Amino acid sequence: MQVIKRYPDNDQQTLLETAESYLRESVAPLASEIDSAPEVLGKALLGMSVRVASAKPNRTFLGLRIPKSWGGLEVSSTTFGYFQQLLARYSGALAFLQMQHQSAGAMIAYSENESLKQQYLPKLAKGQMLVGIGFSQVRRTGNPPVKAIPVDGGYQINGKVPWVTGFSFFQEFIIGAVLPDGREVYGMVPFTPTCQDAGGTITFSKPMALAAMESTNTVSATLTDWFLPEERVVSIAKAGAIHDNDQKKVLSAGFLALGCAQAGLDIVAAAAKTKQLDFLYNAFESLNGELTRCQTAMIEAAQADYQTFQERLQLRTWAINLAGRCAQAAVTVSSGAANYKHHAAQRVYREALVFTVSAQTTAIMEGTLARLV
Repeated sequence: MQVIKRYPDNDQQTLLETAESYLRESVAPLASEIDSAPEVLGKALLGMSVRVASAKPNRTFLGLRIPKSWGGLEVSSTTFGYFQQLLARYSGALAFLQMQHQSAGAMIAYSENESLKQQYLPKLAKGQMLVGIGFSQVRRTGNPPVKAIPVDGGYQINGKVPWVTGFSFFQEFIIGAVLPDGREVYGMVPFTPTCQDAGGTITFSKPMALAAMESTNTVSATLTDWFLPEERVVSIAKAGAIHDNDQKKVLSAGFLALGCAQAGLDIVAAAAKTKQLDFLYNAFESLNGELTRCQTAMIEAAQADYQTFQERLQLRTWAINLAGRCAQAAVTVSSGAANYKHHAAQRVYREALVFTVSAQTTAIMEGTLARLV
């Protein structure tokens, strides 16, 4: 079956060009600081909410997955993939942080809660409000880390969310909890320590000391008898819905890995130009050709509706593998200088670690290992 390529239309091409201009001029020179300083990362994130040249009002980089009727861009999966790759090329921390907000916006956009849509979507699209996500724990089997019990007017939530990225950046986040019958409930909760009048509390750990992207302020959250009213519920999903969704979106984080691979190759290309060694040019050409093939295959898969999950999984793990090899190539051509914490190769190498395990499932873990061995 022939794949029909649907490349971005003029408006979306303009968006990508404008985004790259912003990233080259305002993000790339500060990539090391963005990786280590939350305040610099925060400025870069807010810089993504500027108006896009030659576009309609309210079109910003932070509303890509929000419908136009709510002030968003509602870009195609192709454009969104290109955009994620662009961001990861210039700053993994910025790419990872904004992805949380984009995911939250998409979840609310698909919600049947019209009140929440009216309250959040226009502000999310403009960057006037920032929202994160905290539901990776729903993927875990066995005793759920976060449980929800139906009560009058809503749900009572207890448990610990092990990972929530964006503390001090986001005002709220979407939490995921498991009901007694196995269904999944997702709802809006504050991203600041809060005590409800009825005694429910939500508290947060200090930002974690992470090897990579520490500036994104990843914390854990503990909820004790937290009351989630019906009007704050984003969605109720069937048992195991998150696993079905993981299969449908297995390619998504792969574009971040491709951007990381491209960042590594930028370092290799610069070294080849400086050192004028043939084997550096040869390495770049070989890896860059593979990157192009992987990107083409992923874009075509994102546009098509007939690839199997296994075929898409192979592309995701290919992108992960490429990110690791290109990052190692960047370290190699940088020699001993790559040991410096703030060297570009060191940063990209650590970003490859994050994109290897981002939204990881058992299938992705197995596929990633299979390529290594």
